[in-house]
Amino acid sequence: MAFSLCSTKSLFFLFFISAIPLAFIISLELAKPTTHVFHYHSSGFFRECAKWDDLNRRFIVSFLDGGVGEIRVPDDYSSDTVLQEVTVVKDVDVAGNSSLGIVVDQPRNRVLVVTANVLGNKYSGLASYNLSTWDRLFLTTLSGPNDEASFADDVAVDAEGNAYVTDAKSSKIWKVGKDGELLSIIKNPLFISKEWYKNVVALNGIVYHPDGFLIAIHTFSGNLYKIDVAKDNEVKLIKVSGGSLSFGDGLELVSPTTLVVAGNPSGRLVESSDGWETASVVAKFKGPAHRLATAATVKEGKVYLSHMIGMGYPKKKHAIVEAIFST
Repeated sequence: MAFSLCSTKSLFFLFFISAIPLAFIISLELAKPTTHVFHYHSSGFFRECAKWDDLNRRFIVSFLDGGVGEIRVPDDYSSDTVLQEVTVVKDVDVAGNSSLGIVVDQPRNRVLVVTANVLGNKYSGLASYNLSTWDRLFLTTLSGPNDEASFADDVAVDAEGNAYVTDAKSSKIWKVGKDGELLSIIKNPLFISKEWYKNVVALNGIVYHPDGFLIAIHTFSGNLYKIDVAKDNEVKLIKVSGGSLSFGDGLELVSPTTLVVAGNPSGRLVESSDGWETASVVAKFKGPAHRLATAATVKEGKVYLSHMIGMGYPKKKHAIVEAIFST
């Protein structure tokens, strides 16, 4: 579907840009970037998530109006090159829905893509595609029009190929087996903020830690959770010091002890020395805030933040920005 004026993310976006003078946006666009930026041309203004596919030297991006694209980075790439997005997925049977969080599952040569109806929260699903052929391997319906209002947002995959999908509307996590079977739903009172307005955008970014647990963020409250799937989905609130994680969106593990949180500001670096019982915000990165950082990825040891908003017409230029963190 086209970018919905009634969706949670679009309303937040409209509120955001209404507060920024046009002249200021232009000045930000004309300013020289302080770090390396992969620019790419796209057919759409809004892109939700980008992840680096190392084996195939490309970024894979999800379209807020539905679909998936690839941005190949040639061996002779130079920093002044504007890359090109190519659409690789545009499924007719899920038309009218947005493509949101994605995760590259390299051991199984596939990518998992979250699909959701952001207008009325009437549909949430998870699709899997072969990374070589782009054939769809499965499409799992997580919720439909007769279920509670839900908004599937982001996805992580564990060592066995099970996927975990966050629900930003109803604060739960769906568990989907490697072949697409819906296995269970993880719910916990800790996922729900005491203040109702902080649940407008609830569970969002999620990653799987190699030690066998999930880390997820609650966007409006900034709460960070540890979900131990090996201990009957035990949920703990990670005690975070050194700064707030409010408006955190996509997550990416840089190492077992280091996590990147994309969002407002552009990115925050979080570290833990006790297995994510506690954590500290140790550094921040401020990128092009007017473009809205929504996801993080690691390319050749460097962190990059993808942004929702493209600029220009008729070609829309998007930015995937290297994040160099400082205290």
